[in-house]
Amino acid sequence: MEKRRMCPHCRAFITTSDRVCPYCNEAVAPRPLRRGGEAVLGGFIPHARFLTVMILVINFGLYVATSIYSMNSGRGNAVNLDNYTLLYFGGMYSPAVAAGQWWRLVTAGFLHGGLLHILMNSWVLFDLGAVVDEMYGNSRMLVIYFVSNVTGFYASYLMWRPAPSIGASAALFGLIGAMIALGTRYRGAVGDRIRSFFVRWLIYGLLFSLMPGVDMAAHIGGLVGGFIIGYIAGEPRYEGSATETVWRVASWLCILLTVVSFLKMYLFLSHTSQ
Repeated sequence: MEKRRMCPHCRAFITTSDRVCPYCNEAVAPRPLRRGGEAVLGGFIPHARFLTVMILVINFGLYVATSIYSMNSGRGNAVNLDNYTLLYFGGMYSPAVAAGQWWRLVTAGFLHGGLLHILMNSWVLFDLGAVVDEMYGNSRMLVIYFVSNVTGFYASYLMWRPAPSIGASAALFGLIGAMIALGTRYRGAVGDRIRSFFVRWLIYGLLFSLMPGVDMAAHIGGLVGGFIIGYIAGEPRYEGSATETVWRVASWLCILLTVVSFLKMYLFLSHTSQ
């Protein structure tokens, strides 16, 4: 059976070989940007999960580092990390951000407070990330993830929490917001199904956010950031288009800001350890 795709003009499903949409008679480019069925790294990682897996690798790498530090300091262990370690490695702490440590709004999203915390977030990210990547493409998903992370922890900063705030959940709520935005942009049954499915995800997430110690502000901030970027982004167009170039540049800017933030974290660790 021939593979199908969505017409970027009328949103009807057409075949990959169509050059003109049979429903709206608009020309469609022959080569779509997304390659969800392909694999990278010798076929080990499906393309639609590549970005997700890279984020997970960073998260688990930092989790191992923070766990070792926490255990060596005698303040915590791998199951439950202490607040000092989380603050030391870049957790969002309102007084620190107010003092000029803006990079915490980025680094906090890659830290986790314990084994259950990282396992739950990783489970959600592994499934949700692949869906968002498939619908939006790598560049847009990266921008959505980065912006949601920052807006989430900025909202948390404004609430002036008494303890460090950390975790990927702000960005995860942003991914949910982006999928709700996609369903809002669509017209008809497809959009309704997408929107209703991820609204249920949102309800479950917000109910979980009512638990003690969970940063509701970060979740709401991430959701709003993800919805806005997702609504603006729309679906990928085609290789070489000006629109795709803009999103690719934006994604590399997000990577650069993330690298700079971790560099600032490293310099902070080096300075405070002296």
